[in-house]
Amino acid sequence: MSTTAFDTAITQARDLLRWCSPLRTELWAAGLAAELEASEQGEAFLRRSEEDGGREARLALAALAAVGGPGPEDPHAVIESLPGWVRRMGRVTCDDGWYGKADPYGEQVLAALSFRYDNGKEPHVLVVGIDQPSGGLAVDAVVEEAKFLDELDLRPTPPESVAARILDAFELTDRVMGAQVADTLPAVRPFAIARARSALTRTHDSTPSRTTEPTHDTTPSRATEPTHDGVPGRARDTASEITLDTLPDVPGAQEAFGKLVEFVGDRPLWWSPARAAQFLTQWLPREAILSEAAIAAMPEVVRAWTRHQGGHPAVLRQIDQDAPRLPALMADDSLASLHKRLARDR
Repeated sequence: MSTTAFDTAITQARDLLRWCSPLRTELWAAGLAAELEASEQGEAFLRRSEEDGGREARLALAALAAVGGPGPEDPHAVIESLPGWVRRMGRVTCDDGWYGKADPYGEQVLAALSFRYDNGKEPHVLVVGIDQPSGGLAVDAVVEEAKFLDELDLRPTPPESVAARILDAFELTDRVMGAQVADTLPAVRPFAIARARSALTRTHDSTPSRTTEPTHDTTPSRATEPTHDGVPGRARDTASEITLDTLPDVPGAQEAFGKLVEFVGDRPLWWSPARAAQFLTQWLPREAILSEAAIAAMPEVVRAWTRHQGGHPAVLRQIDQDAPRLPALMADDSLASLHKRLARDR
């Protein structure tokens, strides 16, 4: 690791020792962890810090461990050698969660969690932007004061559910080579993952244990899912949780709504003209086996769902354009998938 890069980190750590702010220090460490990962200099930084042994180097090691970055073998020994405020890093309580649309069509959604340290100070919110058309990638994240939420139209949601969505989004992003994300995301990513893990496990403490090492598709299901890296199972939405205010009182409406729920899966907030067209003209003819009553009821069911999602005129116009074609499309066997054909012939 270059001497200049190490000296810069030490100078920044010296300033942080004067600030005495766990939040500021964790955010700095998240950015440092991202730089070390990108440059593959994590091990070199650890060696230089341990060789240096000064307070600034020890603070860097403790802060990196708090956000899941490269850390010393015994982070608690390092933490206990530093001022008392350092012990609060990672020791947070998650008070509330929110989830909702970032744009009128829900093509991007926002997942938000609020935290405070165990002494009640430095309350903050983590907000992660998740892109739906790309499959649910985490594309941006910010850490702000609580008032940041005042301008957002998000609904209260159990923190565990929000945290699960955040972790799923980051996991998916990590699997996609060349994923298009905001330039600022990598520097916040370690902090966001550490906070989401603490909210999901509900331990309210993401500091490394004395006895354990620090841990570094749309199927609706609420079952507990085992995950790797020591993270407990995550809770996902179920189809039964997707509701409609008023189901149209026509024959076949319940059957039609069941297929709509199957289509929207665990991304029910995403409902745009293009998505409505995809459902009516592509997915239903390819995948769905419906009675004639359900086919006849589907346009009214989709309109009711659109009103439930805000009643955007562009979506309603798209439905009016595509709905008359639905019976003919459903009758066209050439559009049916192999799975649909096999299921229908049983």
